[in-house]
Amino acid sequence: MTVLNAVFWQVSGMPTFCIPVQDGGVGFDYRLHMAIADKWIELLKRRDEDWRMGVIIHTLTNRRWMEKCVSYAESHDQALVGDKTIAFWLMDKDMYDFMALDRPSTPQIDRGIALHKMIRLITMALGGEGYLNFMGNEFGHPEWIDFPRADQYLPDGKFIPGNGNSFDKCRRRFDLGDADYLRYNGMQEFDQAMQHLEETYGFMTSDHRYISRKDEGDRIIIFERGDLVFVFNFHWSNSYFDHRAGCLKPGKYKVVLDSDDPLFGGFSRINHDAEYFTFVREAIPADIKHEGFHDDRPRSFLVYAPSRTVVVYALTKDEVKPVEAAV
Repeated sequence: MTVLNAVFWQVSGMPTFCIPVQDGGVGFDYRLHMAIADKWIELLKRRDEDWRMGVIIHTLTNRRWMEKCVSYAESHDQALVGDKTIAFWLMDKDMYDFMALDRPSTPQIDRGIALHKMIRLITMALGGEGYLNFMGNEFGHPEWIDFPRADQYLPDGKFIPGNGNSFDKCRRRFDLGDADYLRYNGMQEFDQAMQHLEETYGFMTSDHRYISRKDEGDRIIIFERGDLVFVFNFHWSNSYFDHRAGCLKPGKYKVVLDSDDPLFGGFSRINHDAEYFTFVREAIPADIKHEGFHDDRPRSFLVYAPSRTVVVYALTKDEVKPVEAAV
């Protein structure tokens, strides 16, 4: 993860704020990508069928060239001032009764946990060069956090009720994410795995980024960041066998992060021991001139994309074994 300099970040969208002072700018290092959190709330108020992959991609990547951004899936607008957190938008009151692992889940809980993981990772992977957790979204905080406040009247006379200066909701429920008997624990484990993926591969600061597919029918998004290939299936029921994923480099790919892993509250539909090889010329139709050419990419490989999952594939770099001297 990128370490922010002392200049830190700023919230204005004005173009000069992230330009060096010697070039006539203000000198901030990063800009907060504020549109992303608002877009997720807008989408969560709609049915899955109404989500558009192109709109998601446009919102995540709509920023000035070479201007570094800090992305986040939710902000204080949801977590602090009376709106719903993303987790609560997704799962609502079911969170109070069906997050324990010793009792059956519900379709709303299964949907919510799956999409919560996908929303966080696609925001981190495409939204900028830095990523920000906010007020418990790393483990799906069930409620917004309400600080003690008294009743007040605005200058126009409008009455804003307080909460009686209550401390009841003035806390983050860290115990939920740490409890291994609750589904929150799997959501927190996924957040830790996201951070580990970035630490290992440095994809957020990679110069290479290419979005090869945003399929509105299949609800599939595929893109490359560094040596990683991200395959998102936002479809609510369709899973796809032998789905071709375009990529830049030839070779063998392996699964390095799978949101469907049981550790993260998933259903274990991906074989983590499988190896994925890019196509060679003899294995593709004769009318395709380039090796494995697919979605404007020079190579491709076949994957299984279960519904409501994200799977990340990495190009492997097998170690060469030393040649033993002849006896």
